[in-house]
Amino acid sequence: MKFKEVNIKTLASTNASASILIVYTGGTFGMVYDDKGTLVPFDFGKIRENIPLLKRFNLKLTVISFSDPIDSSNISPDNWIDIGTIILDNYQQYDGFVILHGTDTMAFTASALSYMLDNLGKPVIFTGAQLPLGAMRSDARENLYTALEIASTKKNERPLVQEVCIFFNSLLLRGNRSKKVRSSHFGAFKSENYPILAQAGVIIDFNEPALLKPRLDNRKLKLNTHFDDSITLIKLYPNINETMLERMLTIPGLRGVVMETYGSGNAPTDPWFVNCLSKAIQKGIIIFNVSQCVGGKVIQGRYATSKQLEDIGVVSGNDITTEAALTKLMFVLGDENSIEKVKKKLILPISGEMN
Repeated sequence: MKFKEVNIKTLASTNASASILIVYTGGTFGMVYDDKGTLVPFDFGKIRENIPLLKRFNLKLTVISFSDPIDSSNISPDNWIDIGTIILDNYQQYDGFVILHGTDTMAFTASALSYMLDNLGKPVIFTGAQLPLGAMRSDARENLYTALEIASTKKNERPLVQEVCIFFNSLLLRGNRSKKVRSSHFGAFKSENYPILAQAGVIIDFNEPALLKPRLDNRKLKLNTHFDDSITLIKLYPNINETMLERMLTIPGLRGVVMETYGSGNAPTDPWFVNCLSKAIQKGIIIFNVSQCVGGKVIQGRYATSKQLEDIGVVSGNDITTEAALTKLMFVLGDENSIEKVKKKLILPISGEMN
């Protein structure tokens, strides 16, 4: 992947309050209207002309842009690695990072980065827009300005936020707790199972007890880049049949399944259903149970309809989101071959993605 780098002249000289690296990957944010009224990606080399207020920040600002911006629908683990590598390569030079990303898969990418960036001690703030930068009522500028302010906020000379987050429409959310829930409103993201980390109004009100505990030992950042994509997602629905389930569970090379169940982890109790899952588990396929509910929590064994899942070895996802579960399963499988070690890592939080 090729990148373009642009230094932005701001009010800051040698006494910048913080240094922030902005990474533009693509998405709605960077679209403007051309002379014909058609939306096209704007040249980030001209970012000051498109977002003139940036020069009023007392920050050292640099933009690294993907040469070929990616629609977030086309995002892949290779792109996650690109973003992670940019952060690793520039980690010592900057106090924080703002990632401009399409909204459709932002929660997936934020979750993946939260696992990849081991010993992270600085803010990595994802943001984007529901309306293009060139649109009259665009939310792009406000989201960017506040994300920059959050990424540059310090306490006791250390970054206040030291984790991967999503900032959108006045709310700062933990990245691996977030989910896109709306496509036609500015409030696109929610975090139903974890408190908001900050709310931006006249001031930015941080919920400090909810933030990941700051790292004080200055451990070196490590980037873990192994992902195994031999997984699938199975969403339960009334009248799911044996033939379809068997076909999905016998995909050649399949190593793991995120299974979206009902409510608190409930599933059909038909013997054929339980038998299909049991045979897959006996072959070494990991079944990771998450709730279909936006604010759901899996409690296997609470009802008879989930007790059998517990008995055959289905792994409970607790209150993890589907986005965080899929990326976590790929991440853990990429790092481990032992089935028992994979199961143990799945039930323990890596970076605050589950209780």
